[in-house]
Formats: sequence, structure tokens, C-alpha cells
Amino acid sequence: MRIVAVSTVALMGLLPLPAFAQSFTITDVAGREIAFDKPAERVILGEGRLLYAVAPIEKDDPFAKIVGWRNDLKNNDGDGYAAYVAKFPKGKDIPFLGSLTDGTLQTETLVDLKPDVVLLTIGDKEAADEVKLEETLKGLGAKIVYVDFRVHILDNTEPSLKILGKMFDHEDRAEALASYWKTEMARVTDRLKDKKPAEPKVFMYRAAGLVECCGTFGPDNFGLMVDLAGGHNLGSDFLPGYTGSINAEQVVASNPDVVVVTGANWSNTKDAKDFVTVGPNAAATANDSRKALNALMENPAFTGSTAVKNNEVHAIWHQFYASPYQFVAVQRLAKWFHPELFADLDPDATFKDFHEKFLPVAYQPGYWVDAKAAQ
Repeated sequence: MRIVAVSTVALMGLLPLPAFAQSFTITDVAGREIAFDKPAERVILGEGRLLYAVAPIEKDDPFAKIVGWRNDLKNNDGDGYAAYVAKFPKGKDIPFLGSLTDGTLQTETLVDLKPDVVLLTIGDKEAADEVKLEETLKGLGAKIVYVDFRVHILDNTEPSLKILGKMFDHEDRAEALASYWKTEMARVTDRLKDKKPAEPKVFMYRAAGLVECCGTFGPDNFGLMVDLAGGHNLGSDFLPGYTGSINAEQVVASNPDVVVVTGANWSNTKDAKDFVTVGPNAAATANDSRKALNALMENPAFTGSTAVKNNEVHAIWHQFYASPYQFVAVQRLAKWFHPELFADLDPDATFKDFHEKFLPVAYQPGYWVDAKAAQ
């Protein structure tokens, strides 16, 4: 009997584990507990730019389990979209869906795609609740999972990465990614905590050339990135949420020491004009971006500012605000605000290293530009 028992245990060790061994539960950033019988296999991205978070988790093929997505990546970051579909051509064939926030998402499309997960940003929750999307999806056997890389970046970036790690069965990658994020953030925040330099007044001009002056950021997202980089975000003085607008007269009265505009390749976006193209593969057109940036500073909101007088005007990739790559933006902002203190910091090298370690596409510089060319 003893021999038989040992043989049975050995045999069990060679057999595949039953399906219930893969079951797990996650708590999403909306505080909802969601039970899974197995990792996700058919996922809809309620925002296309969530690909930037999925890619380091599903590095071998970010599109492997994506069955539908919004077209905002193509519209709001044409070069980023092009890089991914060039490496993974199947991305071009994945159907685009409508948006919850403007009412163009069709329930029939969700039914046809047979998802097991619809991945949404926390900003979509109110719209999803209004249309009772969760109830509809339950009838399909699908689940909503909320993540956030935009509204509360310090509170939600790490939990969101770990949610994706569990969903896609790559918890090790999620842990490594979260650790990298914290380490690279600390390269700025630890030094600022130690040295305590004076904070320049910074105005972040949100989506310059795409939205009217003067869109900006409140006390989170890029506004918080400014603070983490050792600046004082002027938008936080006027806006309670992470984004909004203030009038040009208020910008004049605030007299920023530094102006940073956010830009991207918005050439696929309706009515976009006069924007600054920064982002992947934009280095080759840096002179054109610089001209566009200087043209934006001819707005009366900026012409008499200390920032313009001292050539402290810069542009940075807008999509840092919707991805888990905020540590790169914080490093770049810190070098603009405190060039001597962070003379040894190279955000280009950081982002290149991140691509090599975590992302399936090659690094293509061009994520920022200065109004004045480097001497």
C-alpha cells in the first residue's frame, strides 16, 4: 500500500493542474472585487492607449489577447500606433470600438466580440454605470476591470500594473515593472527631499494647439508630476481636479517661470492644428516642433512671461499622462527645473533602458523639445 501511495503522488505531480487551481480574485481601482476562474483570454481595451500599460506585461505580443479597442491611440499618438502595428501587424485588424463617454460604444459590438474582460479607465466608470454596462456584460459572462494611470497616478499606477499582471498571468513582470517605476521616481524625489531647492512656478499647457488656451492640470497627473519634479504647478492653485482650464489673464497674472506644453502626433485627430509633435520617432522633426512651440508662445498669455524672456519653454509627450511611464516625465521635468542638481540624470537613457527591458518596440527618441535649440 505504501508503494502505491508514493506512485500516485508522483503521478499527480506529472499531471496538469485542474482548472480551479488558476482561479484568483483581484480588487480593481474602483474597489470592486472580481473573481476569475483563469487568466483573461479575450480583452477589450476601453481606451486604446491602455496598450502602453498592457505592452510591458504582454511583451511577447501585446495584441495576443486583445479583441477590440478604441481608436484613441491612432488618433492621439499616430507615431506610437504606427510603431506597434509595424511590429505586430495583427493590430491593424483588431476592430475599433466607440467610446462610453460620448455614447458611441455599441452593445451589439461587445456581444459579437465575446470578451471575457472589458478593461476600462476609472474615468469611464460614471458613464459605464449610467448605461448599466456591468449588467449587460454579466449576461455575456464578461467582467469590467477598472485601472488608472491618469486620475490618481501615485495611488493607482502600481495597483493597476499588478491588476494587469494577474489578469494576464504575468505577475512577475508586473512586480518588476512596479519596482522599476518606484526606483526611477526615487532618483528625483529622494534628491529633492535632501536638497530642498526653490520651486519655480510652472504652467503646464495641456494639449497645446489641440485645445484652447489655456488648458492645464490640477493637483494630479502632470500637475503632480511637476510637484514631484521640484516645481510649483500653477494649475493646482485654481483647479480641484486633475485637469481643466484657466483663462489667459490668470496665466499672465501668475507669470510662470517655466512653461511646458504637452504635445503628440495629433495629425489623425479632427480639427487639430498648430500642435507640437513630440513623442516616438519625433526627433527627426525637432526643428518643426520647435517652430510650432515658439509660435504657441506668441499668445498674449505667454509673451510677457518670465518663462519666455528666459527661454524656459519646453514641450513634452502628452501620452505620459495616460501611461505608466510617468517616471520619465518626472526626470525630464526635474532637469528643466533644476539643471545643476540633476546634471547627471539622463531621461533619454532611462526611457531607452526601459524599452530594452520591458517593451517590445525599439526606443525612438523625440519625446521632448526645447523652444531654444541646445548650444
